[in-house]
Amino acid sequence: MKLRPAAIVIFTAFGVGTLAQTAYANSALKGVEFKGMDVPASIEERADIFTKAQMKVTYKNGKSKTYDLKYHQLMATTDEIKGSVVGGLWDHNNAAIKDSFGQMASDSPDGNSLIDLSGMGDHGRNDDNDDNHDRNHKNHKNRSLAMVTHFEYREVPPDYPLFTSPYISYWSKLPATMGLSQLNQDKKGALEVVDYDHINFANVNGGWIHCAASLSPWNTHLGSEEYEPDAKVRGKFEVKAGDSDDTTDIDSFSQYYFGDPAAANPYHYGLVPEVKVRHNGTASVEKHYALGRFARELADIQPDERTAYMGDDGAYTGLFMFVADRKSDLSRGTLYAAKWKQTSDTNGGSADLTWIRLGHASDEQIKAMVESNIQFGDIFDVSNSDLKDPSYKKVKTYMGTEWLRLKPGMKKAAAFLETRRYAALLGATTEFTKMEGVTHNAKDKKTYMVISRAETGMLTSSTDPKDDIHVARNDGGVIYELELTGGQKDTGGHLILSRYVAKNMAGIPELLGGWLGLAADGKAIKDAEGNRCKQNMVCGGDNLKYAENMRTLFIGEDTSRRNNNYVWAFNIDTRKLSRILSIPMYAEATGLQAVEDLNGYSYIMSNFQHPGEEAQKGEFLGAASGINEADVLNEINTKWDYRKKAAIGYIGTENGALPAFK
Repeated sequence: MKLRPAAIVIFTAFGVGTLAQTAYANSALKGVEFKGMDVPASIEERADIFTKAQMKVTYKNGKSKTYDLKYHQLMATTDEIKGSVVGGLWDHNNAAIKDSFGQMASDSPDGNSLIDLSGMGDHGRNDDNDDNHDRNHKNHKNRSLAMVTHFEYREVPPDYPLFTSPYISYWSKLPATMGLSQLNQDKKGALEVVDYDHINFANVNGGWIHCAASLSPWNTHLGSEEYEPDAKVRGKFEVKAGDSDDTTDIDSFSQYYFGDPAAANPYHYGLVPEVKVRHNGTASVEKHYALGRFARELADIQPDERTAYMGDDGAYTGLFMFVADRKSDLSRGTLYAAKWKQTSDTNGGSADLTWIRLGHASDEQIKAMVESNIQFGDIFDVSNSDLKDPSYKKVKTYMGTEWLRLKPGMKKAAAFLETRRYAALLGATTEFTKMEGVTHNAKDKKTYMVISRAETGMLTSSTDPKDDIHVARNDGGVIYELELTGGQKDTGGHLILSRYVAKNMAGIPELLGGWLGLAADGKAIKDAEGNRCKQNMVCGGDNLKYAENMRTLFIGEDTSRRNNNYVWAFNIDTRKLSRILSIPMYAEATGLQAVEDLNGYSYIMSNFQHPGEEAQKGEFLGAASGINEADVLNEINTKWDYRKKAAIGYIGTENGALPAFK
């Protein structure tokens, strides 16, 4: 899409803009409190996305105001906006990928970046004589904004629901996509999509499993490519390890995107796509190789605009940090992997962290290796069994248990193309599980990171090559707080050139997952409706976003241990946890972005993806409430077009947006 061109100044979503005045504009913010909502009760509620929560804003002058919250759906996948299908899938020729219904679309919207592109032009009515409008907003003109939304995958198969037997999940079998929307912001802050088009990924070999996202301090969308395909088995170089966690299907992806199952190079995926929205409203994308290649959930940039923390999803994964050479430039820098030295096993565990330097590189250097057709076998000798050769080292990672030997001259290639394997080879901790969202608290110099499920590698093991982490199993997960500081050295004794280096991490007790555990017979304990997690505790935290001025951590869930997932607000000062959004049964809460001051308004961006997904796995609601799974699934099929629709939107007030928080 080419948004309306104009002379434009870019603003950050947390920064500058023409402020619409409010009744409390001159009063400093004292605090924000959320009053949570009840769990969904009816068939309709369990199949919908909605909120009945409230938000109370208190100012230092003693005034306060309470807002009833409302979810505003901006669009849904498969919607058509000015001829473009929301979430529509495209091949390398920029041609629509179709089934018998027409262009296929993702059912999994994920990361959002709402961006102010002031001067793009006004849309809609701006009636300053409206009797109902706040006189303090009378000088606020409608504004045009841009929003980048990326789509993780498509769950339902082609031609669904016509061909459903046997059901096949299409996760990783189709290319991912991103979209650029133009939004109108009216005088009450309400947003409306007025244009949409996809972002062409042909110049970067297509998009792969775009998971969560962040808005960079320099106003670009930082995407992700989760669950990197295993280059070891591409081209039949080797077979997978028997305990590999990798179930991606790069052959299918390659067939749909390139028209050839062998065309895709695995080293083109598992990277950080950065999307820049230009002053004329067009978008471009580049992939960063210098940040390493692994199952990245997202990259979160610290206030120095150089240091990034990155979660690594899956089983037996690592924690990674990147320090760029220059501010606002991710094309060159140094990559590190964390070593966990446990200090406690309570509340999900705590540890001191040290950092192993993996290497320094630029995008250009690593991309040149890939374009020269470097293969896994050029980097490592490998075996899936013990060769009784001491020159090989046993490691266990997301790709399974392997014996690795680095080939001469391949340190840089290993560090940036086989990042997790190389980290394990150097002694970094690769025992984390389901490491998901990352966000930061600038004032307190802290980063927050979520483990969706503490399991497998995080438990005590006598058979793994290492046992750095040994905490209790918790299928509801753990949210950790990392303390950041400067002056730290890596394990080689060299100073890390960042003031935002994590020196420890500890589970937050109030956000420990509410998993009900296992009965004596080893079966999962469930409540009357089949939930395996408590309703009033976080379960399977995934998306994380921190709102600096609200002092609030927002948490979106992704778990199959509860029938409905929620979005929570956690005040880090009062320690109060409040449920503020419920999404359709078996859907995942995604797309979190906390926008605290955008032209005088704030937004909690939130999406959901793949409604009803777990129904294919034989999960069932209990009958205690008189509601069963089939009734809810029928409602989902009706409301969300047989699970092909998923919503993109935001939490605001009944008539529009929340007030700005400054």
